[in-house]
Amino acid sequence: MTFEMLLSLAGMAFAASWTPGPNNSMLASSGATYGMRASIPHVLGVSTGFPVMIFLVGLGLGELFRQSPLLQQILRYGGAVMLLWIAWKIANAKVPGSTDAPTRPLTFLQAAAFQWVNPKSWLAAIAISSQFITTVQPVVTAMIISGVFVLAGLSSTLAWVGLGKSIGRFLNTAWRLQVFNYSMALMLVGFLVLLLIGN
Repeated sequence: MTFEMLLSLAGMAFAASWTPGPNNSMLASSGATYGMRASIPHVLGVSTGFPVMIFLVGLGLGELFRQSPLLQQILRYGGAVMLLWIAWKIANAKVPGSTDAPTRPLTFLQAAAFQWVNPKSWLAAIAISSQFITTVQPVVTAMIISGVFVLAGLSSTLAWVGLGKSIGRFLNTAWRLQVFNYSMALMLVGFLVLLLIGN
């Protein structure tokens, strides 16, 4: 991979990771509700789930997705169900320390699994792989691409959780936090609508 290609890949990775979307909305809500430390498994799940997908797609898994309309539909609607579940979870999150039912942020596996049921993630992984993975060294270039996305993902996920935590200081009542979480949940539903009508 040339230096120019690496710069282009890094620009794409950081732009994709930092722009608002379902992952970053969930991370901001997690930061506001649970704080930085409790959100670290969520951060790591997002930051590794997509890079692992890119690596495997680069090794040929993407072709299976391209060739199977049934798999595409399963991922599309499975992802929609999971996104609705996450929106419901965010909307119903309780203030930590309250006497209501226990609540917690997404786990590492839940956050990583979300990357795999998001059809847009599959399409992005296929597009990125087709642009940057070379036929001469497919494993090496797949590892480089994944590494760049890990770095981009860590920088953005930590920043979005930090933003949520900063906002959380102003959400010092249960009512304000609930309004914020309802807003984040509605934003996720909005992203879902855009995903479904865009395909």
